[in-house]
Amino acid sequence: MITRNAPDNWQALQTEVGRVLSECGFTVEVEKKVQSARGIVELDVYAEETVRGRKYAIACECKYWKSRIPQAVIHGFRTVVQEIGANIGYIVSMEGFQSGAIAAGELTNLKLVTWQEFQGIFEESWFEEYFTKQVDEKLDGLMTYAEPFLPVWFDRMTEEDKATYFSLKERHDLFGVVMQSLGPYSRVFRRDPIPTLPLRDRLKSDAILSTIPDHILDETAYRELLESSITHGESALAKFRVLRDKYAT
Repeated sequence: MITRNAPDNWQALQTEVGRVLSECGFTVEVEKKVQSARGIVELDVYAEETVRGRKYAIACECKYWKSRIPQAVIHGFRTVVQEIGANIGYIVSMEGFQSGAIAAGELTNLKLVTWQEFQGIFEESWFEEYFTKQVDEKLDGLMTYAEPFLPVWFDRMTEEDKATYFSLKERHDLFGVVMQSLGPYSRVFRRDPIPTLPLRDRLKSDAILSTIPDHILDETAYRELLESSITHGESALAKFRVLRDKYAT
């Protein structure tokens, strides 16, 4: 899943739906007013992307109701989606849908989904368009230190600082390698499914695994993994940069 955190009100639900679509590369507007054949309507979330000159538009209705959504909502939103010319409409419900609503959505360009199901639909796009690029942007420097090449300024270091450098590599090399495997360049020539979580299940269990914090190894959601990894990685990178700034100039 993209995130294990669930929105706690309707505003948060539409904000999070818009956030996911934006991070997937769409241009997003929340609470967008649009002209339909029957007048002005307000969409909870509207998203567009242009692929090879072709526009693809998504309209979303977000329902933070404590009951299942009835078919009347589906009929009304289907009309709106048709009138504004959207390619597809998503009704995102925290509690699911009545059987009549599900039947009303069949054979239409509507998708009736829970918050978890919505995440599942966009999970791969989100991972490729946001997760991997954030890893590259935020942690590329640390991944460089994890490579088996010494920096050009290494020979200028004191023996004490060389020992500090190797100690840092010992503590952070595996983390750097793992992050590199989750970045965009490692996936250029692979079209494998996105990596499953937690990471611990995918890594060989040995002593060096303890150099990666448990909360990173055991995380089950990609957003929380990304946030924890960036925090940990930037802290490690700052320690390497103390040495770099001392000797690289």
